[in-house]
Amino acid sequence: MNESVEVGRNAPVDSNPPVALITGITGQDGSYLTELLLEQGYAVHGAVRRTSSLERSRLAHLYANKDLYNQRLFLHYADLDDPTTLRRVLTRVAPREIYHLAGQSHVGLSFEIPETTCEFTAMGTLRLLEILRDLPRQPRFFHAASSEIFGRPEESPQSEKTPMAPVSPYACAKAFATQMVRIYRDAHGLFAVNGILYNHESPRRGENFVTKKICRTAAAIKAGQESVLKLGDTNARRDWGHARDYVRGMWLALQHDQPDDYVFATGVLHSVQDILEHAFSALGLKWQEHVVIDPQFLRPSEPMFLVGDNRKAREALGWQPTVAFGELIEEMTLAELARLEARPEQSLA
Repeated sequence: MNESVEVGRNAPVDSNPPVALITGITGQDGSYLTELLLEQGYAVHGAVRRTSSLERSRLAHLYANKDLYNQRLFLHYADLDDPTTLRRVLTRVAPREIYHLAGQSHVGLSFEIPETTCEFTAMGTLRLLEILRDLPRQPRFFHAASSEIFGRPEESPQSEKTPMAPVSPYACAKAFATQMVRIYRDAHGLFAVNGILYNHESPRRGENFVTKKICRTAAAIKAGQESVLKLGDTNARRDWGHARDYVRGMWLALQHDQPDDYVFATGVLHSVQDILEHAFSALGLKWQEHVVIDPQFLRPSEPMFLVGDNRKAREALGWQPTVAFGELIEEMTLAELARLEARPEQSLA
């Protein structure tokens, strides 16, 4: 793995295809965005943490494709707390577009590791912006902001003009990064875009998110590996969409004539309870027979009524969500069941 990633240093700097660089390329959004950009004819470079393992990552199918890896897909070691390496990679790759998706992205976990969250999510973004200021050819820059910056908003739905009022360390770090992107756009003339992303899921979602937990445990119950699903507040409501739709919005935002901020959301609220019902129904199970409410999963501070107004993205970019909520949860649940059936020896432990 390590030697393969290092080969990315030998990637050609100048090439005919448009060149993009993605931070957080091994994550859910990074993997879908990589696929989209490759389909669009890009050469894609990714910044990879030294602790990443590609063989087990969401990029494994691309990493194993010798017609892509080190041909049109290149990976480089670079951490957000290492500006020297970041600068070196950016100078050598000279991307036309940068998609900044990396950072500590779990809201609940941010209460346990607030300093780490702010270091990578807030300061990591600022370091990137500072590097971009000095590049001779400044790329277009997309920052993955979050609906969590709105906290407990007084207006619903929220738009690009809704005041930020974060209620978690993660949200506070994202609010800082979002505002810095606006400052560098206005003060330094960068083509810098904030995509204010509402919750978006897929079968590639991380294990510590409630959508994934529900779909995965429901599949394990169906497979006879588990019998109980423990959850916190099932009345919590969010605006959930599909990650494939949201990365398409990222790309469209950087193709526009002018940089701006955009809300990417479905505009529809659903509850954790709705996820339960769709996931268990997709497997022919009754959720009432398996779900237990456990207070340890309650968050210290829960944002309310986070639902996005996507009119600006629709009108300016021609973007709209294409996957319905029920279809999303069913896709995630059936993917988990297929994974368990393919590897029956693998349990949730």
